[in-house]
Amino acid sequence: MKKQIVAAALSLACLAPVAHADTILGLYIGAEGWDTETEGSFSEKGQMQNFNFEDETFTSFYAALEHPVPLVPNLKLKYTELELTGQTQLTESFDFGDEVFTVGTTATTDADLTHIDYVLYYEVLDNDLISIDFGVNFKQFDGSIKVAGTANGFSRSEEVEFSGFVPLGYLRGEVGLPLTGLSLFAEGSVLAIDDSKIQDYQVGVAYEFVDNMAIDVAIRAGYRSMVLELDDVDDINTDLDVSGPFAGIQIHF
Repeated sequence: MKKQIVAAALSLACLAPVAHADTILGLYIGAEGWDTETEGSFSEKGQMQNFNFEDETFTSFYAALEHPVPLVPNLKLKYTELELTGQTQLTESFDFGDEVFTVGTTATTDADLTHIDYVLYYEVLDNDLISIDFGVNFKQFDGSIKVAGTANGFSRSEEVEFSGFVPLGYLRGEVGLPLTGLSLFAEGSVLAIDDSKIQDYQVGVAYEFVDNMAIDVAIRAGYRSMVLELDDVDDINTDLDVSGPFAGIQIHF
């Protein structure tokens, strides 16, 4: 399913015709590498358990389609790989799935929190000096968490799958630095309701080294931070902070 969504996003490039100034259609496609450090905990119904997660590098891909039709929002799809690996020495028993992992055992985890963002947004401003977008982001999780360790004197592993959509507010801004090809940008999605909190933002700088009537190409680098405090998404609870520098390329047709 995830691969099909990514293919659908990238196939937006087949839509034509497009125009540079987005007078007809504007298409953005991009790819990024994200070097992360992760800390936090998770549970399934019971007590939250902290794990020591490995530092890893993940990839993300996105495509955005902008158009001049009034009142109809623009569309952005973004796929973010997020497969976390960690371990911990249990100081108390840990209930997960149908198993109770024993005190003193070394428990390991593989958590697949890969997800897709469906962003619907409007442009408040859009020119060479400043652009501002706002809208909503529906973040779709379709993942799993696996825990392995000792339970009842035997080596056991338990995997729990979960899925769901989480709606967030979306805001993006970019400021161009005249005559340099450089721009500063910030983009973020935020939700804070009841016991759930999600924030996913990135800030950075872009350098546009190709700029003509047919195509713009820019390299981008900065810092991305994602906080996932999920409360009872298919019985899964998380309190995770995944952060680190990123770099990538963006093409604008």
